[in-house]
Amino acid sequence: MTPGHDSRPRSDTAHARATLGKARTENFPVAPAFLPRAWREGLTAVYGYARLVDDIGDGDLAPGGRDAELLGLDPAAADDRLLMLDAFETDLKRVFGAADGPPRHPLLLALRPVVRDHGLTPEPFLGLIEANRQDQRVTRYATYGDLLAYCELSANPVGRLVLSLTGTATPERIRRSDAVCTALQIVEHLQDVAEDLGRDRIYLPAEDMRRFHVAETDLKAPSAGASVRALVAFESARARELLNEGTPLVGSVHGRLRLLLAGFVGGGRAALRAVTDAGFDVLPGPPKPTKTGLLREVAAVLRTAPRKG
Repeated sequence: MTPGHDSRPRSDTAHARATLGKARTENFPVAPAFLPRAWREGLTAVYGYARLVDDIGDGDLAPGGRDAELLGLDPAAADDRLLMLDAFETDLKRVFGAADGPPRHPLLLALRPVVRDHGLTPEPFLGLIEANRQDQRVTRYATYGDLLAYCELSANPVGRLVLSLTGTATPERIRRSDAVCTALQIVEHLQDVAEDLGRDRIYLPAEDMRRFHVAETDLKAPSAGASVRALVAFESARARELLNEGTPLVGSVHGRLRLLLAGFVGGGRAALRAVTDAGFDVLPGPPKPTKTGLLREVAAVLRTAPRKG
């Protein structure tokens, strides 16, 4: 893995600032300074890609239609999320040489050398686009299995990209990574119940809502009643089990990558602790872990993750 050079194309300043700003709000470190430069650049490029795809899917693009123009569309097309996702996928194909010319969007232009240097494949990137297409068509999930299938598109590709960027992917590590990433996605959904409902999306399985006698109107209350809290506690336990299933991933690697992956798992555990400390009342706003709480959980993961090899 070769460190980047100053001649590499980079995303423009506005995109870079927005990406870094959103990275600071995550439950886990995105590209900490202790990593090699090549890894940091790769992780930042991948995170920027994932954030932009999510912003397109959520309708959170900067006003003025600049992203639409960059993709060769009329600025007014920025409000058509499916059209924007289609155009973004076409531009992604340019990253992999499957369409003529260089990528148009500066973020994808910056991603191209990362893809080349690390031998990344298009499937994880396409999965993230498809997840956001699904968000335009599916706003409720009938079963936990349906939600897991969504996480396979929306979350698991990110972990697989981390393993590819660091040259450590194996079938067993991918399986553990998928468990961690799905858990992190579920935790984020629990933190953001109120925000997601504002977008007319509910990521709590309908079968579980019925089991705990929770109606959609209950999720609109300023604070959670006993039934909602019980439901959130149930889903939190599921996320914790997935994190536990994925934790051996940390012990399967060494050095700075071990620290990075401990940050992901510890971040998920710290977020779950914040949800628990809030009494599972996520409706007033997303419970967020403290920096101290995050560091404590990361240290615990490092102490307890079984080492292999």
